[in-house]
Amino acid sequence: MIDLKLLKDQPDVIRQALQRRGYDLDLDRIIQFDGKRRKGITEIEQLKQERNILSAKVAELRRQKKDTTQFVQKAKDIGRLIKTKEQDYRKIAETFDELAAWIPNIPHSSVPTGTGSESNVYVRGMKDAPHAEFEVLPHWEIGAALDLLDLRRAAKISGSRFILFKGKGAALERALINFFVDLHTRKHGYTEIAPPVLNSPDCLFGTGQLPKLESDMYRCAEDLYLCPTAEVPLTNLHRDEIIPEKELPLRYVAYTPCFRKESGSYGKDVRGIKRVHQFDKVELVKYATPEQGYDEFEKLLCDAETAVKLLGLPYRIMLLCSGDMTFASAKTYDIEVFSQGVKEWLEVSSVSIYEQFQARRAQIRYRPAQGQVDYVFTMNGSGLALPRIFIALLENYQTPDGKIRIPDVLKPYLDNKEFLA
Repeated sequence: MIDLKLLKDQPDVIRQALQRRGYDLDLDRIIQFDGKRRKGITEIEQLKQERNILSAKVAELRRQKKDTTQFVQKAKDIGRLIKTKEQDYRKIAETFDELAAWIPNIPHSSVPTGTGSESNVYVRGMKDAPHAEFEVLPHWEIGAALDLLDLRRAAKISGSRFILFKGKGAALERALINFFVDLHTRKHGYTEIAPPVLNSPDCLFGTGQLPKLESDMYRCAEDLYLCPTAEVPLTNLHRDEIIPEKELPLRYVAYTPCFRKESGSYGKDVRGIKRVHQFDKVELVKYATPEQGYDEFEKLLCDAETAVKLLGLPYRIMLLCSGDMTFASAKTYDIEVFSQGVKEWLEVSSVSIYEQFQARRAQIRYRPAQGQVDYVFTMNGSGLALPRIFIALLENYQTPDGKIRIPDVLKPYLDNKEFLA
């Protein structure tokens, strides 16, 4: 959530942010309810102050054994008025909270302005897509040929857009997860978490998935949601807490299955496993002070980038424009790998900083050694996301005779074998 003081003091900052994002929102209505909300608070406080003065007057008259009838009645009348005003205020505040929850984060000044991927900016890595020396089979063909994937039976079990890894394919998936977790805990100093994958609405509101992305999530009967990403439980580890400054930055890593309906993507990427309803991901989340924030953000990007480098995959890093970022993000980098079979750049990590947006929604604060309690900066990134890494390995490490070479860093996890065949 943005700093709500901006609605009163600097509404044009929000208007400009909405314009940069290409985001349609009735800001005037939100400002109107904010004004009613503030006015209601002031009126209630003034009435309570008036009632306190009357109560003191009644107490003084009683000590003097004088008649208090007039003042007692007036105090009761004010009490009834306060109750009415508080009921009106609660309705106004509830409407305001619902409306304000739809205000997206303000893009950082370094974010390029644009409405779609064509305005994203190349940062580093491979500028041009590499060329294969032979005709590379797409992952669904080589995966079926080597008995690594069985999408037909996955569909029989759960419907379309689900994956069934089989044999050495399942072993490769598990090897990638273990490699990523080991890399980030042993080399990068993250603390591993194994969180629940059923998350409460409060958790999803805190990270910004609710209310905007509800249609893309799986809701259970018990009013819990299957987590769309481990960002949700990891960011909510410290919800409603005050963290001592000396403990920051905090770094967490978690593997979880992730669940998304992909409700707006029907007709896209229908073949293979590029866009699915359930997938595995290793997620990185950091908490930092505002002073540490952007330095830690760049380090987080490097941590995710290291995983791609060690796998030896062709990749590039793109800075997303204002209209291509998620609702809660202040700045986002995407790490994309090129996959020879589908001949596309595939996003395998989205690294975002939210500044204090998520922390305000989830009430995550820190206590500095000196000064007042303030909200932390939060950030996250995939480290990395599957199954697109799985796709890239099958298509970039494919040999002309139909085998899959195993990257050196994965060999210890796969009995030190040279090939999947």
